Amino acid sequence: MPANSPTVKCAARRASAAAACVLCLLTALAAAPAARAERIEDIATIAGVRTNQLVGYGLVVGLNGTGDQTTMAPFTMQSIENLLLKFGVTIPPNTNPMINNVAAVTVTADLPPFAKPGQTIDVTVSSIGDAQSLRGGELLMTSLRGADGQVYAVAQGSVLVSGFGVSGKDGSKIILNVPSSGRIPNGATVERSVPMQFDRDPHVTLNLDTPDFTTAARVAAAINKLLGAGTAAALDAVSIRVTAPTDSDQRIAYVAEIEGIDVDPGTAPARVIINSRTGTVVISSQVRVMAAAVAHGSLSVTITEREDVSQPTAFSQGGQTVVTPRSSIDVKQADAHMFVFQAGVNLDEIVRAVNAVGAAPGDLVAILDALQQAGALHAQLIVI
Repeated sequence: MPANSPTVKCAARRASAAAACVLCLLTALAAAPAARAERIEDIATIAGVRTNQLVGYGLVVGLNGTGDQTTMAPFTMQSIENLLLKFGVTIPPNTNPMINNVAAVTVTADLPPFAKPGQTIDVTVSSIGDAQSLRGGELLMTSLRGADGQVYAVAQGSVLVSGFGVSGKDGSKIILNVPSSGRIPNGATVERSVPMQFDRDPHVTLNLDTPDFTTAARVAAAINKLLGAGTAAALDAVSIRVTAPTDSDQRIAYVAEIEGIDVDPGTAPARVIINSRTGTVVISSQVRVMAAAVAHGSLSVTITEREDVSQPTAFSQGGQTVVTPRSSIDVKQADAHMFVFQAGVNLDEIVRAVNAVGAAPGDLVAILDALQQAGALHAQLIVI
């Protein structure tokens, strides 16, 4: 059926608000301008220049009764005993001190590349017991270790919590955000630098954020055009090896110049991404559809169960009350609309055709899946 027929126009007016929002977004993506040149700095990273994850175990004290419970978090009690032993304090045996003002936590942080001792980094503090909230707590000195087991930073400070929780005596409670986790800005001091091989190799390797052979070839060509033939070579769809000076000062200026080079990235492959949990559908601009006719409708079956009570009359002899079940089945089928995809239609035409029949996001997923099964959708269909 043509997209501009009266029947299709009527169906378009019946489209749901959710479908209209999704399809309008797809239309906007289809009308977006063509890709422009990007700096190498925005599409690639330097091999070896990376962040490192740090983790530690510590205690948050000073909580207002919202910490771990004695019976539910025995490791918290053990941690307190070990801490007090370091200060020469021994807890008498057979005692059961209240620890609801203390919470056992994990402390995590990202150590940026080239971080030097004395610099500070942010840390995230998260409860690992049954603490209700870390609001108002103070993190005691905690060592943060890397994957090699070495201590690279030490954290301590007041925990900032954005969430909160309140409860009543009847068991009712209200919780906003996550009060059992918080952050300490600049809460850790770097104690050790991560060794870097940045200036020890005669080459610098660029790794593309998105693997693509076309982009890798264009990056190598752009570098060779600026710095001379043979300077750069694409190793694969991700890595480009570039000859660089060994002097650290010259290498920094050299890499800075490379990062500022403009490159036209390769066109992304044709993909249709479907989020099965939210119903979100994203179609790339390279998607093409071969000639196909699509008919889409829906069948709704409603079954209602109820019970009728039959009572005997006042003068009946031996009558009994009887409960009789009654079922009601209602079948409704919406009008099915057929539309035709011409060979080689682009994203804009796909969106217009589907939008014309008033398809919801779930219906759009079914249509795209059927097109791929029929061999008419020239794109990767990815469900996440």
